[in-house]
Amino acid sequence: MSGVPERLLARLDELAAVLAERGDAVGLIALGSVGLDVERLDEHSDLDFFVVVDDDAKPRYLARIDWLEALAPVAYSFANTVDGRKALFEDGLFAEYAVFTPAELRAATFPPARLVWARADAPAGLETLGARPRRPVPDTPDFHVDEALTNLYVGLHRDARGERLAGARLIQGYAVDRLLTLLDLRGEATTPRQDAFAVERGAETRFAPETLPLADFVPGYDRNREAALAILEWLEGRAEVNRTLAAAIRALAAR
Repeated sequence: MSGVPERLLARLDELAAVLAERGDAVGLIALGSVGLDVERLDEHSDLDFFVVVDDDAKPRYLARIDWLEALAPVAYSFANTVDGRKALFEDGLFAEYAVFTPAELRAATFPPARLVWARADAPAGLETLGARPRRPVPDTPDFHVDEALTNLYVGLHRDARGERLAGARLIQGYAVDRLLTLLDLRGEATTPRQDAFAVERGAETRFAPETLPLADFVPGYDRNREAALAILEWLEGRAEVNRTLAAAIRALAAR
């Protein structure tokens, strides 16, 4: 049996053939590692795609998965958004998809994608109709430094209140995301971002451990204070940090 990458690409081609026979499908768009980033395909990849259909066909594609089951038996699926589902085939391939009309696709936001198949009368450039993703505004190094610092400050207050999980989300999650974005903006990544919507994807390979000591920044549920201090010290070594806020963060960590 072929490996997962080959099976994923073959299943997309099989889906294109099924859609072409239905008459109410407009196109099939592949995203992520089965889209334009096929060099990232490995044994842990999955299917990420959009099915574009005629306006009156969308309810049918959402309500039934017969068109998906035409490819292989489906062991599990659920509606994870108003536009799509996640599904696990019995043979172990996993899929996440959305169904759009051409008008909805124009209003969607998605990264560059690959057109697998399109009906003859499909709008030109179907895979590029969606608006490009936008970063937070302002998207400057100073913004991400200050946002990370305030994540630490608020996160430590929540930790002190006994809201350890909420504190961890801010300190070991959101603040770390800001560090990753800061390094991207400064051109310190060794490779481009893998996912325009998830800055944490591939962080371990995009940044050297000495550049980004993630084990110090994400030490776990019981160590919010240690994480906050490690992040603060890292920021102080790379940016101008407000002394008053830094002192407040240290005072909270010492409580």
